[in-house]
Amino acid sequence: MTTQQPQATRVRWMILAILFAITTINYADRATIAIAGPELKKLLGLSPVQMGFVFSAFAWSYVLAQLPGGWLLDRFGSKITYFFSIFLWSVFTMLMGTVGFLSGAAAVTTLFILRLLIGAAEAPSFPGNSRIASAWFPTAERGTAAAIFNSAQYFATVLFAPIMGWLVHTFGWESVFFVMGGLGVIMAFIWLKTIYGPKDHPKANAAEIAYIEAGGALVDLESKDKVAATTKLDTWACIKQLLGNRMLLGVYIGQYCINTLTYFFLTWFPVYLVTERHMTILKAGFVAALPAVAGFLGGVLGGVISDRLIKSGKTLSVARKTPIVCGMLLSMSMIICNYVEADWVVIMVMSLAFFGKGIGALGWAVVADTSPKEAGGMSGALFNTFGNTAGITTPIVIGYILEATGSFAGALVFVGANALVTVLCYLLMVGEIKRFEFKTPVMRAI
Repeated sequence: MTTQQPQATRVRWMILAILFAITTINYADRATIAIAGPELKKLLGLSPVQMGFVFSAFAWSYVLAQLPGGWLLDRFGSKITYFFSIFLWSVFTMLMGTVGFLSGAAAVTTLFILRLLIGAAEAPSFPGNSRIASAWFPTAERGTAAAIFNSAQYFATVLFAPIMGWLVHTFGWESVFFVMGGLGVIMAFIWLKTIYGPKDHPKANAAEIAYIEAGGALVDLESKDKVAATTKLDTWACIKQLLGNRMLLGVYIGQYCINTLTYFFLTWFPVYLVTERHMTILKAGFVAALPAVAGFLGGVLGGVISDRLIKSGKTLSVARKTPIVCGMLLSMSMIICNYVEADWVVIMVMSLAFFGKGIGALGWAVVADTSPKEAGGMSGALFNTFGNTAGITTPIVIGYILEATGSFAGALVFVGANALVTVLCYLLMVGEIKRFEFKTPVMRAI
C-alpha cells in the first residue's frame, strides 16, 4: 500500500496578495500630492514653478536611492529592508499633513524635503518585489506574479483616487496624508508578520518548496541562514558586469522606454484632455481613470499569456518577448489620436494604447528571470533606476515639445516612438532571456 504524498500548499499566492496590497498602497501614497495639490496650491499660495519642484522631488530621490536600496536588499534581505521602507514612507506621508501649519518658503521647503524622503524610502519596493517573486515563484508562474504586483499601480488609481478625492472634499486636504500614511504604517506591521522566505515560512510545506524549487525558484534567496551573513557584495564590480551584459542592458533601456508611456499618462494625459481636447476638468478626471482600468486588465492578461506560453512548451524568450512586443506595438496606436476629432474615439484609442502597455509591461518578470542570485536586489535596482529616470525626463521633454509646437501631436509621436524602441530592444538587443551569471566573483568574505 502506497502512502499518499501530502498536497503542496499554495502559500506563494498569499505572499503575492501581500505584495499586491503593499504596491497598491505604494502608488496611492505617491498620488496623494496630486490629489491634495490644488488645495495645497491655493492654501499656501504656491506658484506653478514651486508646485513643479514639489512634484519632481519624488522621482529624483527615488532614482538616486535605487542602488543603495538594492544593496540593502542584497545585504539584509527583503523582509527587514522592505519593512523599514514601508514604515518610513508612510510616516513621511503622514508628516505631509502637518505642512498646513507652515507658510511661504518654509512650507515649500518642507513639502519638497518630505517628497524627497518619500521617494528615497520607496526605492527598495519594486526590487524587493522582484526578489521575493524570484524566491517564491517557479519560472512558469513568475510572469503572472510579476504582472499582478505590477498592475497594482493601475488598481491604486481606480480604488484610491475616488476615496482620496472624497477625503479632501469632506475632511480637508490634510486628511489624505494622515489616512493614507496611517494605512501604510499598519501594512508595514502586517508585512513583518506575514512575509518569510520559502524555507522559513511556517505554513509552506515541503511539497510546495520542492515544486517551486524544481520550477526555477531561488528558494534560498530569502533564507535566514544564507551565506550573505559571512560575505558581502562588491558593489562596483557587480554594477560593471551587469551593465556590461547586452541582454540586461537591453532590458534596462526597454524599461526606460516603457515608463515613458507610464509617466505620460501619470502627468500630461489629463492636461492633454483639457487643453487639446477641451474637456472639462471633471470629465477629464473621469476619463483619465479609463486607461488605468485598461492598463490593469492588460497587465494581468500579459502575465497570464506569458506563463501559458511557457506551459505550452515555448521557450522563456518567446514567452516573455511575445506579449512585450505585441503590447508595445498596440501602444503605438495612440498616435492615431492626432488624426481623429471625436472624443469617444480618443478615449477608446488611449484606453487601447494603455491596455497594450499593460500587456507589454513584463519587465519585472524578466528581471526575476535574469537577475543573478547573488545580486537580485542590485539588478532590480539598476532596472528601476533606468525605468524611473523616465519620470524625470518625460514631463520635461513633453513640456519642451509643447512650448515649441503649441500642440500635443509631437508629444504623442515621441511617446509612441519610445514604444517602438522597446520593441527594437527586445527583438535586436536582448537576445536569449536567461539567468545572468557573473564572469568573475562579486561576493567577498567579510
